[in-house]
Amino acid sequence: MSIETKAWIRAEQKRGQRAATMPILLGAGQVVLGIAQAWCAAYLLGAVLHLEPRGEPVLINAIGFILFATVRAAAGMQAEKLGFERGAAARRRLRNTVLSTILALGPAGLRGKHSAELAATAVDRVEAMEGLHARWIPATTLAVAGPVMVGLVVLVADWRSGAVLLIAGLLVPFAMAIAGIGAGVAAKRQFLALTRLQTRFLDRIRGISTIVLAGRAADEARALAAAARELRQRTMRVLRMAFLSSTALDLAAAAALVIIVLRFAGPLRHDPALAPTALFILLLVPEFFAPLRAFSAVYADRMAAEAVADAFCALPEPPAPVPAAEIRSVAAHGLTLAFEDVSFTWDAARGPVLEHLTFRVGTGEILLLTGASGAGKSTIVDLILGFITPESGRVTINSVDLPVLIPAARTKMLGWIGQKPMIFAGTIEENIRFARPEAADEDVAEAIRNAQLSELVDALPEGIKTPLGEGGFGLSGGQAQRIAIARAFLKDAPLLLLDEPTAHLDPAVERDVLDSIKRLASGRTVLLATHSAIAIEFARKSGARRLDLDALRHARQRELLV
Repeated sequence: MSIETKAWIRAEQKRGQRAATMPILLGAGQVVLGIAQAWCAAYLLGAVLHLEPRGEPVLINAIGFILFATVRAAAGMQAEKLGFERGAAARRRLRNTVLSTILALGPAGLRGKHSAELAATAVDRVEAMEGLHARWIPATTLAVAGPVMVGLVVLVADWRSGAVLLIAGLLVPFAMAIAGIGAGVAAKRQFLALTRLQTRFLDRIRGISTIVLAGRAADEARALAAAARELRQRTMRVLRMAFLSSTALDLAAAAALVIIVLRFAGPLRHDPALAPTALFILLLVPEFFAPLRAFSAVYADRMAAEAVADAFCALPEPPAPVPAAEIRSVAAHGLTLAFEDVSFTWDAARGPVLEHLTFRVGTGEILLLTGASGAGKSTIVDLILGFITPESGRVTINSVDLPVLIPAARTKMLGWIGQKPMIFAGTIEENIRFARPEAADEDVAEAIRNAQLSELVDALPEGIKTPLGEGGFGLSGGQAQRIAIARAFLKDAPLLLLDEPTAHLDPAVERDVLDSIKRLASGRTVLLATHSAIAIEFARKSGARRLDLDALRHARQRELLV
C-alpha cells in the first residue's frame, strides 16, 4: 500500500472517529450492562443449583437481569442505527466527491480511465467504504476498552482468572494480524478481478453486434465465464481468510474457558460458597471476547477499505474552484464568444494542437471551423464546454473569462449537438425534456415541429410517449440527431456549438438535418465544426465566416521557416 493510500485511510479514520463518539459510549455502556447481567445471572444460576449464599435476594436479581438486558438491547439498537447513519453519510460524501471530480474533469481530464472502472469506483468501491465508518471505527476502540473493563472486574474477583483472560486476549490480535495480512491481499485481488469483469462485460455489451457478426459470441462467452470464475475464486479466498481469523478467536476463548473451569474445579469441592463467584467469572468469559469477536467480524471491512482506497487516490485532482468573489454572470442574450491568443497541447511529443488562436463570434453570426481530423476542431469545442482549460490565452463570453462564469449560468447559455447524440433509455418526450424538464407541453410540441420530428412522432403508435432503447436503439442516425436538435430548440440557449452534427448521415438526411439546424441557428451565436462538403456549403449560403485550421497551421509553419 502506497504512502498516499495510507494517508487517505488515516484521514478517513480520523474523520469517522469524531462521528463515532456516541456509538463508542453506547458500546462501553453495553459492556457495563453485560457485567451487571453476568452478576445477576450468576446468583440466579446459584439459586437454581441451590449453591447461592443464604439470604441472597433472588427476585431482585431476576428483575435486575431483565432490566439490564432490556436497556442493553435498546443501547445495541441505537448503536446499530447510528452506525447505519454514519455509513450512509460516508457513502453520500464519497460518492458526491467521486461524481463531482468526474464532472469537473470531464472527458479530457479522465483520459485513460475506462467508464466501467469509474462506475465501479462510484458504486462498488464507495459501498465497500461503508463498513469502515459504520462498524470498524467504533469496533477498534471497543476491542481495547471492552476487554480491559471486563478483565479488571475479573482481576478483582479472582486475579488468577483475570490473568488468564488478559493473556488470551493479548494472543488474539497477533493471530488476527496474521490472518488480516492475507485477507487484505485477497480483498485487493478480488476488487481487481471485479473491475476486470465489469470492464470486459461493458465492452462486450457495447460491441455485441460486432461480436456476433464476427462469429466470436461463443469465445467471448467463455472469456466472460473465465473472468466470473476468477472473481468467485478470489471471493472465496477472502472468506477463507475471514474464517481463519474467527477460528483463532474461538480457540483462544475456548482455552480461557477450560483453564478457568479447571481453576475452580478443586476449590468448589471444599468451599461451595465460591460457586457464585466462579459462575460470575465464567459468564464474563464470553463478555470479555465479545468486543474482540465484533472486531474480528468487521476486520474485513478495514481490509476492503484498504483494497479500494487506491482507486480513490488514483482519481485525478479536480481543477481548483474559482473563488466566490471572482464568479460572475453575463447577460442571457446577445453573447459574443472570443478566443484570445489561445494555445493548447494534448501531447508534448506531437506538438501543440492550437497555437496562439484568436477569433471572435458575435450575436447572430456563424463561425465555420474546418480542417482535417486532428486539426483541433473538437479541442476548441472542449475548451468552450469547459472540459479542458487553455495553457495560455483566454476564452471569453462577453469579455468575461469562461472559468469565472457562474457554472449554472454557463450551462444554461450553452447548447451542444455532437456527432452521435446521447439517447437515454426512456420515451421520446423524456429525451427531449432532458434539456428543460420544467418546459410546458406546448414548448415541447413546438421543439418537435422545428426539428422536423413530427412525421416520426405521428407515425408511432404511442407518439412522444414511445419508449426508446438505450443509446437510441431502433432509431436511425438522422432521427437521433433530430431528437438532439429538438432538445436544443427546447433549451433555447443563445450560444450553439455544433461538433460534426451531420457526420455519418447520408446526403439526403444530412440536408434535412442542416435545414433544421438553420432554423435553430437563427439569432444565435453559432460555432460549427465540420469537414462535410454539404455542411460547408450550407454555412457559406448562411453567410458564415470560415476559419480553416489547416491553413492557419500551414501559415504558421511558413512563418517559422522564414
